[in-house]
Amino acid sequence: QVQLVESGGGLVQAGGSLRLSCAASGRTFSGSLMGWFRQAPGKEREFVTGITTSDGITGYAASVKGRFTISRDNAKNTVSLQMDSLKPEDTAVYYCAARQRPFSSAYIPFTSAAYDYWGRGTQVTVSS
Repeated sequence: QVQLVESGGGLVQAGGSLRLSCAASGRTFSGSLMGWFRQAPGKEREFVTGITTSDGITGYAASVKGRFTISRDNAKNTVSLQMDSLKPEDTAVYYCAARQRPFSSAYIPFTSAAYDYWGRGTQVTVSS
């Protein structure tokens, strides 16, 4: 069984920064793709960003492009999300996601169905 554990959430003022991390563990984990989604109160879960583990191809939602940066450490099976210039509308629970199945597209999928495993989430609150 694969487990994803997020850390780094918290409360920050608008314009500030936070860094989220996600550690993947599991005897057979060799994820091809990792990403972040978020869900704000009363809204559906939405794609934030993703990265391929083989060659580091990234994709971002338009709402975070230029402000958020995803990175991965394959040796440690971790993925991080650096969030800068945070806005109140970034407030949400952020979920780490991983895909175990092979992945070969040059385009990062933004649908939940493309990912196989999920973390429990970490709360990010941005005050105005």
